[in-house]
Amino acid sequence: MQELSIDSVNQSFADREVLSSVYLNCKIGEVVGLLGRNGSGKSTLLKIIFGSLKANFKYLNINNIVYEKGYLSKNLSYLPQDNFIPKQITVMQAIHTFCKIKQADLKQIEFVDNHLNAKFYDLSGGERRFIECLLLIYSDVQYVLLDEPFSQLSPLWIEELKKHINKLKADKGFIITDHYYKSILDVSDRIVLLHNQCNYTINNEEDLVTYGYLTGFTV
Repeated sequence: MQELSIDSVNQSFADREVLSSVYLNCKIGEVVGLLGRNGSGKSTLLKIIFGSLKANFKYLNINNIVYEKGYLSKNLSYLPQDNFIPKQITVMQAIHTFCKIKQADLKQIEFVDNHLNAKFYDLSGGERRFIECLLLIYSDVQYVLLDEPFSQLSPLWIEELKKHINKLKADKGFIITDHYYKSILDVSDRIVLLHNQCNYTINNEEDLVTYGYLTGFTV
C-alpha cells in the first residue's frame, strides 16, 4: 500500500514534552491538513518525519519500508519555514534539480516561465516562497511536507498554490500545516489537530472550537 505513516512519536525539549504517542498518516491521493496552536509541535513533527530532527522515539513507514529518516527514502520533499534554495542559483537550475518528471508542466506556469533565468536573490520574499512551494509540489517524489507554504503570499498566490496541490494530489500525498487555517480546511481532504501533545481527528470547525484551537484565534 502506498502510504506514509509515523507512529508512537515522542519528543521532549529539556523537561517539556511536546509530542506524546502521536500518529499521523498520509496516503497517495490525499491532502492531510495539520493544525495546532503555536508550540503544539507541528513543525517538530514534520522535521521528525523528514529526518532533520531526531525524535526520542518514533516508527516511520513509507510504502511498507521502515526508515530512520524520511529523506533516505528519496521519495519525500520538505518545505521548511525558512528559505532553502541557495540564493545564487537560477530558477531554471532549481527546476532541473527538483523537477525532472513534471518539468514541462512547471514551466507552463506564467510566473515561473517569466523568471526562469532569475536568481533567487533577485526575487522578493513572496516570489521566492511561491517558487519554492511550486518546486516541491512538482518535485519527483510521492510525498510532500509543507510547513507554512502560504506565509508571505498574497491571496491570489495562495489560491493558485491550492490549485496546483489539487492538480498533483492524484499521484502524491501532501501533509500541510499553516496558521491560515481556513486555507488548510479548504485544500485538505482531512484534518488532524495537535493538542496537549496528542493528535485528534477533526471533522468540522466546531471540533476546532471544542479543542480550543479557535478560541481567541484570528486570521
